[in-house]
Amino acid sequence: MAAWARWCLRHRLVVLLLWVGALFGTAVASGVAGSAYANVFGFPGTESSRAMERMEKAFPQRAGDTDSVVWEVDADKYAKSVKDPAVRERMSAALADIGKLPEVGTVVSPYEPEGARQISENGRIAYAEVTFTKQAFELRKENIQKVVDRAEEARTGGLRVELGGQAIEQTQEPPAGLSEAVGIVAAAVVLFLAFGSLFAMLLPLLNAIFAVGTGLSALILLSHVVDLPDVAPLMGSLIGLGVGIDYALFIVTRHRKGLRAGLDPAESAMRALDTSGRAVLFAGGTVCIALLAMFSLDLSFLNGIAIAATLTTLLSVAAAVTLLPAMFGFLGHRVLSRKERRALAEEGPREGEKPGGRAVRWASFVERRPKVLAAVALVVMAVLAIPTLSLRLGTNDQGNQPESQTTRKAYDLLAEGFGPGFNGPLLMVADVSGGAAEQRALDGLVRRVNGTEGVVRAVQLPAAPGTAKDTAVVQVVPTTSPQSEKTDRLIDTLRDDIVPAAERGTALEVDIGGATAIQKDFASVIGERLPPFIALIVGLGALLLLVAFRSVVVPLTAAVMNLIAAAASFGVLVAIFQWGWGMDLLGLGKEGPIISFLPVIMLPLLFGLSMDYQVFLVSRMHEEWVHTKDNARAVRAGLADTSRVINCAALIMICVFSSFILSGDRGGVMAGLGLAGSVALDAFILRMVLVPALMQLIGRANWWLPRAIDKRLPHLAVDPPDRPYPGAAPGASPEPEGERELVAER
Repeated sequence: MAAWARWCLRHRLVVLLLWVGALFGTAVASGVAGSAYANVFGFPGTESSRAMERMEKAFPQRAGDTDSVVWEVDADKYAKSVKDPAVRERMSAALADIGKLPEVGTVVSPYEPEGARQISENGRIAYAEVTFTKQAFELRKENIQKVVDRAEEARTGGLRVELGGQAIEQTQEPPAGLSEAVGIVAAAVVLFLAFGSLFAMLLPLLNAIFAVGTGLSALILLSHVVDLPDVAPLMGSLIGLGVGIDYALFIVTRHRKGLRAGLDPAESAMRALDTSGRAVLFAGGTVCIALLAMFSLDLSFLNGIAIAATLTTLLSVAAAVTLLPAMFGFLGHRVLSRKERRALAEEGPREGEKPGGRAVRWASFVERRPKVLAAVALVVMAVLAIPTLSLRLGTNDQGNQPESQTTRKAYDLLAEGFGPGFNGPLLMVADVSGGAAEQRALDGLVRRVNGTEGVVRAVQLPAAPGTAKDTAVVQVVPTTSPQSEKTDRLIDTLRDDIVPAAERGTALEVDIGGATAIQKDFASVIGERLPPFIALIVGLGALLLLVAFRSVVVPLTAAVMNLIAAAASFGVLVAIFQWGWGMDLLGLGKEGPIISFLPVIMLPLLFGLSMDYQVFLVSRMHEEWVHTKDNARAVRAGLADTSRVINCAALIMICVFSSFILSGDRGGVMAGLGLAGSVALDAFILRMVLVPALMQLIGRANWWLPRAIDKRLPHLAVDPPDRPYPGAAPGASPEPEGERELVAER
């Protein structure tokens, strides 16, 4: 790493120009190419997947996204029914105008024969279907806004008009990049308070901006080659900002330490890369391995997210070990604040980083009270983890949005007028190629489904002209909402009892699909594959730590800590989003199940980020253990030396992740709050309290490794010890002054 840093320093202008070219080059190319994101929920073998495939083969796909314009009349103020001439004239004019707007394909009005079913039984609520010419993410936002504006113009006293659908939802989202901008500003404040230097503050931010900016532009280009979901850029920026700033923070902190010790900028940069740079490579590698483990689930939707998060993580690591040393060469001693440069000139160099008094006192306190602190930390984490026992995976929809949004109002109106299940009907896709016998069997199935508890109605949809005649589709509207557990049980009843009975003795084949069934199957598949997935990423992380620290106990402790942190963070998510604690206070809408793909996205990140802190904490302890063979001193020195930088890094992560509350995407909000909470618990409770307390209790056994295993393991130096600083005795350990003071006091 030192040789690599030397090359980057000597060719710093070339390195900077390469990164500038990569950032602006990919940005221009992506702007020209445009995006081609695709939400592909591919999970072969499930019934809903078979139903979707059969639908795709039998019926031509509609060109674009279909949204709704919903209206309700107030009988006391305006009209008795939506069929009233005044209402009909007003809404028909609005729908006619909407049909002429750019990117609008067709509008099906309830006042037309094909829309006759679009009026509620009481006559007070109706809706029109607006089909755009493109999918929602391909539409121009200003064109969608024109639809919203024209529909809202139809509102009047006693006539309420709302809009729902994926395209309409985009008009309610905050400006693109708002959450990222807020996260960067918050991180800048923390960095400036930590460093006291404008240039030192800018370095981690530039590292993240170059990495994430290049990564997001590259994702747009990749979307033309591989299937990437439209949530991939959000997840990529969420992860990239966090790790990009944090990785740079660790290297900048070590570089500043070298400068204060009297090293010239080039030598200090090389040592920073040869120590913290190695740890960043190791930590980034563990995050990427954990993310790529998502491919083991064999779910195309998650594969796209894994690609996005891995790409931004790799670019963050690449920027940290190339762009940072180049910038060190440009800035020289200006990475230090003016006060630090003045002190260096007047008082001379220091012999190493001097931990603050609080860090030293805390390390001493943990050493004196390990049992009490470990017990308290375990109790806190156990209490926070209790809600995880109630974890329910599912889907969130527009019914979970805040009540102030028009999409939520439209959702509620449709549920009121047509039943809660109307927002997520089931589709029974039947093969009737056998002829009249299969059609009679299907008719009997429809009658039986109509008599099933939990079903509002089941009706065979008319075939469109020119479509296949060997496939029939029956729409089933449940009495309960798409998120209800009763709807899940209805799907199981139809699949296990009612449909098999209708198929028996005939050639009829029926698969139950639709958005609600797809989400149920998606959650079931993830639930089944989650335990081996967790075992895989925990096992890989433990194996890497085993190789790095030549210890059996350290990786086992890290694995247990990771599982504890994950359980507690999901407990917080369940309490907020599933139980509804604090939802109104945070303005997050209505409670519902945890989004099914969230655990698979969060767990690799949680384990990867936890590994970062474990590596930086234990590597310093291991360094001291190698020098002294004194476990108590090693734990004390490691905690005192790293607590400040770990807490600062965690605070930055928390700021960045929490800012994604402003993203407007419920998945992003859940992931942001979940990751922010997990980082806080991991850094402030596990790494600062529980891990050092347990390592004090375990003693020398922390560093035990059977000789037979030691001989077979490759040697990997994560964070080799610094060479002595100027003025230190030959062969001396780079022991911090604060540690010597603590030993002297003892």
